[in-house]
Amino acid sequence: MLERITQIREEALKALEEAVDQETIESIRVKFLGKKGELTALLRSMGELPAEERPKVGQMVNSLRVKLEETMTQKSDQLASVGLALQLSREQVDVTLPGRRPKLGTYHPLSIVLRDIQEIFLGMGYEVAEGPEIESDYYNFEALNIPKEHPARDMWDTLYTADGNLSRTHTSPVQIRVMERLAPQVPIKIIAPGRVYRRDALDASHSPVFNQVEGLVVDRGVTFADLKGTLTLFAHKVFGEDREVRFRPSFFPFTEPSAEVDVSCIVCNGEGCRLCSQTGWLEVLGAGSVHPKVLLISGYDPEEFSGFAFGMGLERIALLKYGIDDIRYFYENNWSFLKQFKAQ
Repeated sequence: MLERITQIREEALKALEEAVDQETIESIRVKFLGKKGELTALLRSMGELPAEERPKVGQMVNSLRVKLEETMTQKSDQLASVGLALQLSREQVDVTLPGRRPKLGTYHPLSIVLRDIQEIFLGMGYEVAEGPEIESDYYNFEALNIPKEHPARDMWDTLYTADGNLSRTHTSPVQIRVMERLAPQVPIKIIAPGRVYRRDALDASHSPVFNQVEGLVVDRGVTFADLKGTLTLFAHKVFGEDREVRFRPSFFPFTEPSAEVDVSCIVCNGEGCRLCSQTGWLEVLGAGSVHPKVLLISGYDPEEFSGFAFGMGLERIALLKYGIDDIRYFYENNWSFLKQFKAQ
């Protein structure tokens, strides 16, 4: 038994001396001091010894345990010190080197486009108006000449709340609120930017949450020609003076007559390509003369006053302006994408 204790002592100390990392020390600890280790096995076999030898052997085993634990601690501290010195030598800093400038944030492309749109219309005498994102059915539909059960409601995939209100599907309700508040004052010249909500799945061209910019002008003697002149100027400011602009007949319940506004393709210049589906044109926004019923509901006599309104998707304008092919890029917070707009 005494020879075995001496043998374990020499074997353990030699192994610790040759250890080069903490994992090796831990394996030595398990081998000699663990529950199934060498010293534990010796203590369990002491019952086989004569009674007079047990105290001496037990004392030697316990002394060896203490010795090994102290040696392991010293070796572990030594390796840690060496490792720290090596790490510091690798990570030392040359204080004479110039500092690294922190990365500065940038405007989001949607913020850039919204700023440009606002500057264009503010320059034409418009004001910015806002309204609630949770709307009543009256302001979102009925006051816009879309009564209950009207088939035009299918154009908007609406999200309703438990109390019968809804997440606004467009920013047109802001127009009604402004007209109600000011009636019968004129002129009214506003744009209404803001978030809107539809029951759409997120894909390359659709999002359940997106941004719109609505516009409204009400005064005496406002004509469709005023609308055409305003939106042609807007299209040239956003997409370039060389863009052609056309107005196509369309339908919206709150305008009459109504039109879709297109610009000549920014890629092929009207020759036809994949972006414009070989048509040479890109749809930009919808517009029209304010429907007489909408004027009347909002407190304006359609015999005396007239107006025009228009609405555009902010994301769509940005997609076309920058040649981006996936609306999801705007929402993913990808620095590789966003940093391209740093100089804007």
